Amino acid sequence: MVAVLAILFASASDAEDDPEPLTIDQLLSITSVVSGAPQWAPDGNSILMTSSFAGGLAMFSPDGEAPVRVPIHLGGSGHFLSSQMADGSPAGRWISYVSNKSGSPEIWLWSAEDGAETQLTHLGARINSKTWAPDEGFIAFASDRHGNYDIWTVSVPEGKLRRITRDKRYEVFPTWTPDAKRLVYVRLDDAWADHDVIVTDADGANARTVVSDSDFFDYGAGTRFGYPRVSPDGTSVLFPSHRSGWINYWIAPLAGGDPHPMSSAEADQHEAQWSPDGSSIVYTENHDGRYDLRVVSTTGGAPQTLVSEDPGRVSSPAWSPDGQKVAFTMATLTRPADLFVVSAKPGTHEPRQLTDSMPAGNFESRLVVPEKVHYQSSDGFTISAYLYRPPHLAPGKKAPGILWIHGGPTGQYRDMFEPFGEGGSGDAQFFAQRGYAVLHPNIRGSSGYGKAFEDGNNGCWGHCDLEDVVAGVEYLKSLPEIDDTRMGITGTSYGGIMSLNAVTIAPDVFQAAIAASAYADWVHFYRSENELRHVKLLDYELGPFATHEDQWRRSSAIHGVADISAPVFLVHGVGRYPGSDQSELFAQALTNQYKPHRYKTYDDENYYVLGLANRRQLALDMLAFFDQFLKDDAVARD
Repeated sequence: MVAVLAILFASASDAEDDPEPLTIDQLLSITSVVSGAPQWAPDGNSILMTSSFAGGLAMFSPDGEAPVRVPIHLGGSGHFLSSQMADGSPAGRWISYVSNKSGSPEIWLWSAEDGAETQLTHLGARINSKTWAPDEGFIAFASDRHGNYDIWTVSVPEGKLRRITRDKRYEVFPTWTPDAKRLVYVRLDDAWADHDVIVTDADGANARTVVSDSDFFDYGAGTRFGYPRVSPDGTSVLFPSHRSGWINYWIAPLAGGDPHPMSSAEADQHEAQWSPDGSSIVYTENHDGRYDLRVVSTTGGAPQTLVSEDPGRVSSPAWSPDGQKVAFTMATLTRPADLFVVSAKPGTHEPRQLTDSMPAGNFESRLVVPEKVHYQSSDGFTISAYLYRPPHLAPGKKAPGILWIHGGPTGQYRDMFEPFGEGGSGDAQFFAQRGYAVLHPNIRGSSGYGKAFEDGNNGCWGHCDLEDVVAGVEYLKSLPEIDDTRMGITGTSYGGIMSLNAVTIAPDVFQAAIAASAYADWVHFYRSENELRHVKLLDYELGPFATHEDQWRRSSAIHGVADISAPVFLVHGVGRYPGSDQSELFAQALTNQYKPHRYKTYDDENYYVLGLANRRQLALDMLAFFDQFLKDDAVARD
């Protein structure tokens, strides 16, 4: 154990600088050793988190002592433990978690007293959320055993099940009132855009709506809206809403009545948590990709900042049981997320870092520090982006540019290092260190810039948001070190979609495109195999297919193949996944039109390339493609 910790938590300060580009394997080693949300033990002496060194769960000391692995048995290869749903019971007797080691996702118990593990549920269906009752007698959870998500409870440790709700709409993310007598949960409408927060007796009787919220599209079937948070005195409930034009938290009386804002801001707020005594609320706030940690009194007044790292992203705050400290994770643009603890009294103590995810070798000093830039697009939109400049350009040499579009489309590039192979900062580092200028733009449709911006590409996928991509190209061309004749575009999922739209709708802008796990024909997608959440997203963003088929067709790149003038590389994983024939369809259309292209698939995946070995090979394949078409001399001769 000591040897493992020495490797994974070693400081990088004692290694010599190396000007050579980081290799793929070195970049792959830069990843967080913790994941999920921290949870304090009842005595406040340890913090439970998922950790890669433990192969599951570990207990971290807030005083900085060595972590201790929690010996939960996950089963053989291919089994998982859901880090987002692994949590200790209120008195610390148990840890409950979700694992598929018995064949389907089920709730399991691990005893802190004797280490025994017990399978608590046997429903043979998905589970998307769960919470402990304050008295440890039950766990409430949401399961789709009957075809749509309902609220259930299971007794601990007996495993006696009770189905609480039976509505045909999705009912998810249950939580308990402090007296364990009632449940509060979320019910989505059929479009997954409206939410009702409902309170009911623990047996399902006397259900009533506490507050309703509208026009907050929830691609994850409730995961974006999340748990309604009941105050420690049981009188109020905290919930997110877009009603102000930003994702802000609101507080509603549990007995009924109008809600009021927690702390109004022209910024998106996330992960709000009541303090143990109910006097304060801690939360994160997103300012152009930088996430601050803030605390506000429940009696009113201006919020105070606990942690603000610029650039940096704070996430997953958790109060200590005595309300004196807050645990959280924090990443920067050149460091993966680590676990920290800070005093809940602003300005009294600096945050204490409990883990160090950077591997030995002085890697951080060898990473490109991206510049946050802004440029103007059409319709008055200001686009925020991260620019990764190549660090070692030879005198007089100019770099090709790459526009790397994020997925979603309601995603966001943020002030954080993302692991290599996930289409974020790690990948940008790889290409920047090999002579490319990489731009990560948050084009319209991205989250984090208000609802008007997020809805700015509704009804016009691949057209209006493409204007922001083209404006990004013009921004790159304005830089003296950029070769304005060599521009590439890439991205995964919606980034792949945009890459295909770019070369069909704006065929003269890019000289090469790589579309990863893309979708090219929405009409075919709708009429063949697809996934419910994708259909809900398209219905919300493009309009219901029955009445907006023309828009679905207009946003389908496959109809513009004849106009393509840039080489295209299509990549995806081989496996069962809705829409997994989309790249193949586009490749066949390219073949039919005699368009230069490559098409490659990666084994042992679904449609997306997630495995370590395949991510490594994909990066090499992408580099070879861009090198051939953006670094050859064909453009110069032309």
